[in-house]
Amino acid sequence: MEGWAELRPGQQDLAVRFLAEGAQRAEEVAALVAEFIGGARQTLDLALYDCRLSAPLGAALAGALRERAAVGVEIRIVYDADKPEPPQPQAGMDPAEPGTGAFIQSLGYPFRRIGGPKLMHNKFIVRDAAGPEPRVWTGSTNFTDDAWALQENNIVAIAAPAIVAAYARDFADLWRERHNDDTGEFDVPPVALRYDGAPLTAQLFFSPGRGEAIDSAVAARVAAATRRVRICSMLLNSGALLNALLALLEAGRVEVDGLYDQTQMGDVLRQWETVPKNLWKIGAVGEIVARAGLAGKRSHRYRPDTPHDFMHNKVLIVDDTVITGSYNFSRSAQFNAENLLILDSPALAARYSEYLDGLVARYA
Repeated sequence: MEGWAELRPGQQDLAVRFLAEGAQRAEEVAALVAEFIGGARQTLDLALYDCRLSAPLGAALAGALRERAAVGVEIRIVYDADKPEPPQPQAGMDPAEPGTGAFIQSLGYPFRRIGGPKLMHNKFIVRDAAGPEPRVWTGSTNFTDDAWALQENNIVAIAAPAIVAAYARDFADLWRERHNDDTGEFDVPPVALRYDGAPLTAQLFFSPGRGEAIDSAVAARVAAATRRVRICSMLLNSGALLNALLALLEAGRVEVDGLYDQTQMGDVLRQWETVPKNLWKIGAVGEIVARAGLAGKRSHRYRPDTPHDFMHNKVLIVDDTVITGSYNFSRSAQFNAENLLILDSPALAARYSEYLDGLVARYA
């Protein structure tokens, strides 16, 4: 898997990597992580929802951090307090067994447990936020063997001071508060970047501080689509998004297609059957899946002893815009600690669309 050599501030400010079940080995992703960490000169701040790795992969991550610490890089980690058993997907909880806390504490760096009823669901690394070459790693990819080898995920790396500073500010909020409340309560003005030799405009949001704004912004983008909406999302839970998609399908002017995780969404639908206010969503999801012809990955139902091979992306392509991050398209995500990027770029949208084409063909 290629490294991050193409990141050149002011020329190529953004780079993406795509994961799919069986398309890469977990060791390749570990090498990608190690390369990113290895570029740090001053600081590394890691916000990790799920970090449970087998011994070889855990050793690779630990070794990369240890090498940076040896030359004076300051390392801090925040992580989601261990999950309840069983997990509650309808409340925005990704399936994951306990173990993250024990692994992170074993690394020996300063850490914060982010507690509370909602999730610290970020997966980002801030590198040298105050240095001359700041970088951030973000996207949908957790730090587990299955996320790196069996799941569909995307990774976004950005070399832009304004974007990195915003992620650093959100990390500082989490570090200070030790829970999700009162974090992400700030606006980030649109940032002009470069991608594939052309301008790219990035908007960045953090929840819970801007959770309602995220839900509204995503639904508004979808409602305003003029050519296409492409879905590549594990779940479709947000009422605002469901209504926007239904309106597009009813109008019939915009092509809607894509894929989702049929198994994990099925579990959510069954849970909605016991929640009267969510009953309408069951029909809405069924109508969207049928009318848009969404492909569904049949992953394993969650159990601690089964492969966690979820279609784990959180991606929408709307015309020439890519929407992605850690943020599941659900109401619960508004209250989690999450991040979401809205990236306006025809070239980037084309690259994500090509990736999505392959997944749709595989899981149709």
